[in-house]
Amino acid sequence: MTAIPSTRRTHIDPKDLPEVQRATLRRIFRYLRPYRGRTMLVIVAIIAAALLGLVPALCIKAIVDDAIPTRDRVELVELFVGMIAAPLAAGLLGVVVRYLAAYIAEHVVYDLRLQVFRHVQQQSLTYFMTAKPGEVVSRVLNDVQGVGQMLQDNLVKVLQNAVIVSTAIAAILWLDWRLALVALALLPVFIVPTRRVGQRRKALKRQAQGALAEVTGVLLETLSVSGALLVKVSGAEAHEAQRLETKAAALRDVSLRHNLVGRWFQMAMKFLEELGPALVYLFGGWFVISGDLAVGTVVAFVAMLKRLYTPASDLATVHVDVVTSYAYFDRIFTVLDLEPAIKDAPGARSLVAARGAIRFEHVAFAYGDTATLRDLDLDIAPGQCVALVGPSGAGKSTLAALVSRLYDPSSGRVTVDGHDVRELTLASLRAHLAVVTQETYLFHASILDNLRYGRPDATPAEVEAAARSAQIHDVIAALPEGYQTIVGDRGYRLSGGERQRIAIARALLKDPRILILDEATSALDSHNELLIQAALEPLLANRTSLVIAHRLSTIRKANLIVVLDRGAIVERGTHEELLARGGRYAELVAEQDRVATGEAAPQRLQLAAGELN
Repeated sequence: MTAIPSTRRTHIDPKDLPEVQRATLRRIFRYLRPYRGRTMLVIVAIIAAALLGLVPALCIKAIVDDAIPTRDRVELVELFVGMIAAPLAAGLLGVVVRYLAAYIAEHVVYDLRLQVFRHVQQQSLTYFMTAKPGEVVSRVLNDVQGVGQMLQDNLVKVLQNAVIVSTAIAAILWLDWRLALVALALLPVFIVPTRRVGQRRKALKRQAQGALAEVTGVLLETLSVSGALLVKVSGAEAHEAQRLETKAAALRDVSLRHNLVGRWFQMAMKFLEELGPALVYLFGGWFVISGDLAVGTVVAFVAMLKRLYTPASDLATVHVDVVTSYAYFDRIFTVLDLEPAIKDAPGARSLVAARGAIRFEHVAFAYGDTATLRDLDLDIAPGQCVALVGPSGAGKSTLAALVSRLYDPSSGRVTVDGHDVRELTLASLRAHLAVVTQETYLFHASILDNLRYGRPDATPAEVEAAARSAQIHDVIAALPEGYQTIVGDRGYRLSGGERQRIAIARALLKDPRILILDEATSALDSHNELLIQAALEPLLANRTSLVIAHRLSTIRKANLIVVLDRGAIVERGTHEELLARGGRYAELVAEQDRVATGEAAPQRLQLAAGELN
């Protein structure tokens, strides 16, 4: 079986950040392609706003050097209007940029969230069995939202500040190259510490996301109906509170460390923003006194520095945030890079008009190093009802799961109508299948929605007919809201037997060619079990069915009973044939008969109750 890689592992090496940055950004930018028109508008608006931002400083220079010395009131008013109009226009463009950036980011988040969800759905059942509770949900919700924030805030800030800094450098060089050299000498000090601080924050952000997934897992486990019930009946409230306290404390500590990283770095940035203008006034004043520079140029230059140092400082800070955001990308792309263990083969064909013939040819299966099925051969004819019995762990449920391709055999093959199930599309194969398991799952929706889950286009008459066959219609009709009754989380507003009968009705409504009942009647009392058996008998006559049950009343009339033990078939035949042989099946029947008549010792009762699981 294919190993499931850890969803915590990152494919980005912090020691090789620049290369990773380019590769990751290229992958992210692919999600912008559907919105490249709006993206170009954002870029144009940012450039236009940056150029308009230069106007006030240039107007100051003209006022000080020209309008005031020449006493030109008209020019003074025109420059005043320019100083007001340019920032207003730049502000309006900023609104446009924010709107477009938000539009693009939210649509990318929408696209990415659906892609992650669909990709996770394609993973094998083993993936969900091994993933930590809450971790998969965290990927779809928190991590994808982090990517949206990255696109909407950080990348836009990077672009804005880069354009502003570039235009500001060009402007100060035009004003006076000597003062420009003084101002630019400080820029490397803004950038040099960024890499180290960014790597540290990146690592802490990854830890924080992992800690958040741990907290989410505890909440999902303990606040669900099943978890809350177990906690209450076990009196484990204090234990669970302590467990959450431990996980939350770890999240608090790593989040605090993340927020405090770079605090001295921020202080240094602010100091440098004040140092630059002071140096310009020093050298600029020296040049003015010497007669080499106009006063308006110095004043305009200092005004222009705000468009250099502040964006440069923000650019350094945003770079830190961009590097930190790779933690989100790591986690999302790690999931998207997972290859589903069970997927359609190239050129897979559709199963059309299935007859329901099933064949197991030298099938073996193992969970890791534990062998569950060993060189198993079994032919099931169309319309045949086959019962699988045997002790717990014998491989009954695994054998049934191979038919629906929840797993693939380690060796050998499983065929339906002569086609290897691995050569059929999953959608077409499962369209002809219905499965009812011991643990019935109902969605927090109406009874009608749950019944139609496998067949959304079913008519009310068809739904009612299936419910009647499963002996659940009268129960539903007696509810105040009937079929529109909301069943609650996992269906806990209904009894276990009622949930199981709804699951059986849901399977009957799908009208599959192959029906798998995995302990499907285990939660029913004897009376309801008899009613359902009577209803199922004519329906099972023309469909292939695999029945796994420990109650012999559900399998006596099966066309074939297969006895499994330690992953191998030890007996097969009808109920009467197996009893006549006096083998393993006869022993199991005798055990259950002794339990039914009360002749077994107390220590034997427990064995008999679970013997045929």
